[in-house]
Amino acid sequence: MKDLVSIIMPSYNTANYINKSIQSVINQTYQKWELIIVDDCSTDNTDAIVNTFQDNRIRYMKNEKNSGAAVSRNRALREAKGRWIAFLDSDDLWKPEKLEKQLQFMKKKRCYFSYTNYEEIDADGNKMNVIITGPKVISQMGMFNYCWPGCLTVMYDQKKIGLIQIENIKKNNDYAMWLKVCKKTRCYLLDEVLAEYRRGRKGSISTRGYKELIKWHYKLFRLAEKENMILSCINTVRNIFFGIIKKTKLYRKSYKMR
Repeated sequence: MKDLVSIIMPSYNTANYINKSIQSVINQTYQKWELIIVDDCSTDNTDAIVNTFQDNRIRYMKNEKNSGAAVSRNRALREAKGRWIAFLDSDDLWKPEKLEKQLQFMKKKRCYFSYTNYEEIDADGNKMNVIITGPKVISQMGMFNYCWPGCLTVMYDQKKIGLIQIENIKKNNDYAMWLKVCKKTRCYLLDEVLAEYRRGRKGSISTRGYKELIKWHYKLFRLAEKENMILSCINTVRNIFFGIIKKTKLYRKSYKMR
C-alpha cells in the first residue's frame, strides 16, 4: 500500500517493556502504519500485555516453537504489506515524530535506505546521557566495515529493495539484513535523535561478553554472507577495528542533562 509503513517487532519475554514500545508506535505523528509483532514463544505474560491494545493496525502472531529473532523477523517481513519497512525491538522506544520525519527525509533526498541517531536508556528507562550516531552516507563497503545503524532507527523502501530474508543466525541478524540491503543502495543518516535504545536488560544477548560477540561476527560473514574462512576472519577484524572507532567521541557522544 502506498506510504504504509510496516513495523517489524520480534518479541521474546519482554512483557515488562513491550507495552511502552507499542505505545511509542501508537503515539507517532504519522499514523499510516501496521505493527507486526512476532512472538517467539514467550514464557511470561507478553500475550496478555499485547492483547490489551485494541487497534486493528497491530497484528500479533506466535511462532510454533522458539526459533530466534532471525526467524521472527523473516516471518514478519513476509507478512508486511507496506511500501516502507521499519524496525523496532520490543524493549526499545521511538520519539513521536520518528516516522514522519524519516519519511519526509527519504522522500526529499530520494533515498531508499536510511537510519537516525538514537540515545541510550537503562533497563529502567533512565537516560544514560549517550547519543549514538554514524557516517552521513554508508556505502556497501562501509556497511561491511561495521554495523553503523541501530536496528530501531532503520527504514527502507521495499518497493526498491524487495523482500529481504536472512539466514537463521542467533546474533547480528539485523546486520545481516543491512548487508543485503546495502548491496542495492546506499544508507543515509537523518542526523536527529529519534529513538531510545534500552541497554543492559537482563536476558538481552547484547549484554554477552566480547568473545561471544567476536564469534557471532565471524558466523555472520561465514554463514549469512557465505564467505570463506579467510575472508570471514578479515571482515571480523575490520568490524572490531571500526567498532573501536564507533565507541570514540566520533560516533558516541556523551552530553550533560539539561
